[in-house]
Amino acid sequence: MMKHWDQFLAPYKQAVSELKIKLKGMRGQFELDSSHSPIEFVTGRVKPIASILDKPNQKAIPLDKLEEEMQDIAGMRIMCQFVDDIHRVVSLLRNRNDLEIVEERDYISHKKTSGYRSYHVVISYPVQTIHGEKKILAEIQIRTLAMNFWATIEHTLSYKYKGIFPTDIQMRLQRAAEAAFRLDEEMSLIRGEIQDAQAFFTTNKEFKQEEKS
Repeated sequence: MMKHWDQFLAPYKQAVSELKIKLKGMRGQFELDSSHSPIEFVTGRVKPIASILDKPNQKAIPLDKLEEEMQDIAGMRIMCQFVDDIHRVVSLLRNRNDLEIVEERDYISHKKTSGYRSYHVVISYPVQTIHGEKKILAEIQIRTLAMNFWATIEHTLSYKYKGIFPTDIQMRLQRAAEAAFRLDEEMSLIRGEIQDAQAFFTTNKEFKQEEKS
């Protein structure tokens, strides 16, 4: 049985590894151009087997339909500094020819009732195997650092309360989500100052390294 899961998950693991390299490469290209990168950092994971088995029970997905109906077995997260960066990243993904976008879900303009904000892009990604090409579904979540902090805390509490939050916790989470979004808005207003400071810091750091060498 374990060998079956290893074989099933192998292309998803390959996709996550390849996408990490490609998405981090995008950030590197912006740095080479000495321009602001909309990508702060990238993470990726393959959903654990226990979580894969749990989701079909929740959403009535037959096990033989996992490949077609479960979109987040392979999951990527792209962190951005500013909300505007999220839309820039989405535009960059739309223009790539090594993946196909099959669905977009904008939880920034249309937040969830919990307060959750993020931009989800579901892609069809071709993996090259010894048996030929295999297209798999993967989900890319694009969010700011503030959105990610809130989502991480909410996810942790969801496990504790099994998805059913006490009323006071739910209200606090909603208020925290709004506070996080206000923080993003405030940071966007001084974006120019922040980027100037970051550019100055990077240039100064490179200059000092050159002096040492």
